Amino acid sequence: MAHKKEVRRIRRKKYIRKKLSGTSERPRIFVYKSNKYLLVGVADDVTGKVLMSKRTSKDLKRAKEIGIEIGKELKKKKVTTAVFDRSGYVYHGRVQAVADGVRESGIQM
Repeated sequence: MAHKKEVRRIRRKKYIRKKLSGTSERPRIFVYKSNKYLLVGVADDVTGKVLMSKRTSKDLKRAKEIGIEIGKELKKKKVTTAVFDRSGYVYHGRVQAVADGVRESGIQM
């Protein structure tokens, strides 16, 4: 059985996902954190495909770099806006660093 904290996060995630949806023009950038890794992906929910993803096992600095890399890849695909899905995590630390990195690369969220 999952821990109480994880169950509560999943419940928050479901509530958030009801309101968020990504398209090919405005994809959804999602974040998943484990104890070891941080996974960031870009999804088109209309077609149900993950357009790209990156992962790291490092700290806050690397999380921001991943956000910048994701933003540059989106720029190459001529995407200027995106939706940020924090997946029920608190908007702090590595999650915030990813979002800041994407914004720093010129993508509007």
